[in-house]
Amino acid sequence: MTITAFIRGGTLLLLAPLVTICYSLAIAIAIFLFRLPEDTLQRYPRQWARLFCRIAGVRVRIEGADQLQVNTGYIYCANHLSQFDIFSFQGYFPFSFRWLAKEELFKVPFLGWAMTNAGNIAINRSHGREALKSLQQAAERIKAGTSVLIFPEGTRSADGILQPFKGGAMLLAIKAGVPIVPVAFVGSYAVLPKGALFVRPGTITIKIGTPVMVTGYSSKDKQELAITIHQKVAELLTTGPRPQI
Repeated sequence: MTITAFIRGGTLLLLAPLVTICYSLAIAIAIFLFRLPEDTLQRYPRQWARLFCRIAGVRVRIEGADQLQVNTGYIYCANHLSQFDIFSFQGYFPFSFRWLAKEELFKVPFLGWAMTNAGNIAINRSHGREALKSLQQAAERIKAGTSVLIFPEGTRSADGILQPFKGGAMLLAIKAGVPIVPVAFVGSYAVLPKGALFVRPGTITIKIGTPVMVTGYSSKDKQELAITIHQKVAELLTTGPRPQI
């Protein structure tokens, strides 16, 4: 690691909590003083994520977003290599979306409050009645037009290799009746692999695939759909560049 990369990584570690708190407070002010609508509030997490990328020396490219329709609800299903998957997508993806995340994250001081008030969706990952209830609530939000990003592997890949997809995201798409968009993150593992402390400068490419319609699928087909989407993401990881925006 170069001295410059070390300084960038150390700066990010030191500033990350403070920056997160500041942006969370900005959201609070925007809500309670200016009554800004949820969509307008998205500027704050976008700025937050872009700042992290700039401090780290990370550039982001988007490929294939021309296939998407404005004001259409999607479930984006992506591979998960790094925490910078989150920052790059939040900062530079050109369409409105929300995060679908485990409810434990919504209990983190400042961050959880900001996530809730920015319209993100909590999911109970247990196997009981509450989990089914949270899944149904999420499906209703998505059916009403809210797009979400999901990592169907369930966690970051420890070695950078695409892992099998779980069926929960597919079941959600089937219940909501909205298309699934395969998404591939390329380069984020080199920026900050799982377990690493210091970020490395680099370029992250976000590849957007062709939306997959879920019409004709039922709940019992969720694993079949998971295999299909997994293959689509794997193809994006091995294909050449598409037009950028």
